[in-house]
Amino acid sequence: MALYIFIFCAAGLFYIYLGYPALIWLLARTAGRPVRRTGVLAEKPTCSIVISSYREGEALLRKVKNMLASASIVHVQEIVVGLDGSPGNNEPGPAEFEALVQGSGHVPAVRVVTFPERRGKASVLNDLVPLTGGKILVMMDARQILHPEAIASLVANLGDPTVGVVSGELVFRPDAGVSEGGAASEGVGFYWRYEKFIRRWEARFRSVPGATGALYAIRRELFRPIPATTLLDDVAIPMQAVAMGARCVFEPSAEVYDVPSATAGRESLRKRRTIAGVAQLMRLYPEWLVPWRNPIWFEYVSHKVLRLASPLLLAGLLAANLALLAVSPCFAWMGVAHAGFYSLALGGIVAQRCGRKAGFLGVPVMFVALNATTALALWDALRGRYDVAWKK
Repeated sequence: MALYIFIFCAAGLFYIYLGYPALIWLLARTAGRPVRRTGVLAEKPTCSIVISSYREGEALLRKVKNMLASASIVHVQEIVVGLDGSPGNNEPGPAEFEALVQGSGHVPAVRVVTFPERRGKASVLNDLVPLTGGKILVMMDARQILHPEAIASLVANLGDPTVGVVSGELVFRPDAGVSEGGAASEGVGFYWRYEKFIRRWEARFRSVPGATGALYAIRRELFRPIPATTLLDDVAIPMQAVAMGARCVFEPSAEVYDVPSATAGRESLRKRRTIAGVAQLMRLYPEWLVPWRNPIWFEYVSHKVLRLASPLLLAGLLAANLALLAVSPCFAWMGVAHAGFYSLALGGIVAQRCGRKAGFLGVPVMFVALNATTALALWDALRGRYDVAWKK
């Protein structure tokens, strides 16, 4: 029995982390559907920028200033900002935004909507979208800075009538205002490059099961309100469009810049919410787990759902390996490999706590932290603990 458990767990982990990325790459290379970009849409401006913010203060003002100064602003007819909950002491008001607009060459309308009760991003987006008039909705967060051509790059993909959603590329820059992190930021950087590899080839094959919440565009007619408790709006909204037959693609040149988490603890909190959100989507949209109800069932299950089983497979693999140590020298060596890998992860954690660069140790730290966080997120999901209001 232990041997069967070992084989099953090893095969499952191999498929999740190596087999599926290799398979989606092969499918994209042999049966891919390239996006037919026709340049920017002829009718300009066509875009409504939608930003949901919770006490971002000067970062929000800097974000709007960044957009107004970019080359892509000619495609924007309005910027709608929703403030979730009572504004903070340093929160910019309509006067500050109006001053920015008057100083720019192109003058889009700017509307700031304050929601006195803090309800979470999903509710704010549901209320903001009906206030917009653009044919294309460009969703973004308040903190990150955009590349000057990011919006134009997104819109160009919508020249293909089969494309309904376009995700931008989140780029981590450790030098963007903070000191370089240790094992946590190094591991996050590696993990994000791995994620972008998968998303890029998923987009070339059929569709990506979700978008980058920091920046994505969607055709207005494809937007549907989402449940107020939704944690992953950047998966729920694009996947609803995919379920209606549209493609969700990835545009690597539409860059938006952020800073990686400086500590493993901070990154763990972010990932715990994200992973709990994936589990929540299985409850909110069970039809996406049915092959004939989900046009990209293969990508959705392989990329999103199966990763939830990773901690259980790791635990089963370790337990089976321990039970098989005396069976053959092969399993004894595998036990040594197990011990060595987790020792490297521990060494990376110690390096991070000491504020040192961990180098390659960031990868095992990231892997172990990600699976520990997944286990905690599953526990949250089983108890129904979904905190829809994000924490600062």
